Amino acid sequence: MSPLIPLDEAQARLLAMAVPLSVERVPVGEALGRFLAEPLAARRTQPSADLSAMDGYALGGTGTTGPWRVIGESAAGHPFGGTVGPGEAVRISTGAFLPAGAQTVLLQEDAARDGNTLSLSGDEPETGRHIRHAGFDFCDGQELLPAGTRITPAVIALAISSGNATLAVRRKLRIVVIDSGDELAPDPTQCAPHQIPASNGPMLEAMLGCLPCEITRIGPVADDLGALAAALEQAEWADLVITSGGASVGDHDLVRPALEAWGAELAFWKVAMKPGKPIMVARRDAGGREQFVIGLPGNPVSSYVTAYLFMLPLVRALLGAAQPLPRKVTAWCAQAIPEGGRRLEFVRAHWDGECAAFLSEQDSSALRALSTANALIERPAHAPQVPAGGYVSLYLLENGGIA
Repeated sequence: MSPLIPLDEAQARLLAMAVPLSVERVPVGEALGRFLAEPLAARRTQPSADLSAMDGYALGGTGTTGPWRVIGESAAGHPFGGTVGPGEAVRISTGAFLPAGAQTVLLQEDAARDGNTLSLSGDEPETGRHIRHAGFDFCDGQELLPAGTRITPAVIALAISSGNATLAVRRKLRIVVIDSGDELAPDPTQCAPHQIPASNGPMLEAMLGCLPCEITRIGPVADDLGALAAALEQAEWADLVITSGGASVGDHDLVRPALEAWGAELAFWKVAMKPGKPIMVARRDAGGREQFVIGLPGNPVSSYVTAYLFMLPLVRALLGAAQPLPRKVTAWCAQAIPEGGRRLEFVRAHWDGECAAFLSEQDSSALRALSTANALIERPAHAPQVPAGGYVSLYLLENGGIA
């Protein structure tokens, strides 16, 4: 029996195989959730001129005690066309162009106005304060974000503000999800006593929902080489095939021989982790185009955990993410945690922002417990006991563990 592969080695081998997909340009408004395929560069300067950061008065000259004569107004979108000289002021609003000759903004609450005469009624203004200088946010030609950055709503705003109408991203990933197992019932309302509803396929599709993928689900497929072969033939168009179930070594675990008959070459199988040891990764040449296969265990918790640690990172890498692996955080633990076993273990837990509490039910079929977990506590093999209040490393499950 070949030795189990450590998790970090397995993830490194997986990501080393992942060459990002081809690049396309899409309108900025259609890029949410994708990853920049090239650095985002500014095509304009923001702000393009000195602006007022507050409502008040733009003062001419160097005097800051007044009085001043108000000679006009500068509003956002409607700049004052002249020059402000010593002893003069222009009414100004937040975001409006600072008039030529002005270096100081007197806050509205520190000013008293009688007709066109302006005087100081509060704190004396500071020269240069409350001014957003030209280019303080970014300048034309400046690199704003590196390639591999996830495109969030704030990134969309930045791209548009910097003069970009389109963004370079990787094309959408084509995925086929195959649920296999004789015990699976396709309709949860029509489930015989010897069956269970087929929930892994929809769960995996939902986990991929926040990423730019085109997903087709097949199944449930019977534990039969012919049925599996037929399902794989339907996946010829896919970049990534994800199977759930049949990845272990039992008499009815037929995914590996079906993949080999399909022409897939095993990259690695079995990782030193709990749950999820039977995970399988393979590659296939589909007429000069490489396909990836991830074979996940059938137990729903095992399937979820391995999808979180392998499926999602591979998908992110193919889509060009700079950091495809989920991030760990440190938290203190509400209860004492016993010493670790022979394998790295991921303990389902609930994290409240500071404290992690592990759930009492850790069986790999327990969906109710999984549904209430929002974190996985990482327990290395043979880790020492952690007392209540001690610190642990954990992965956050929301949004696949990425910010």
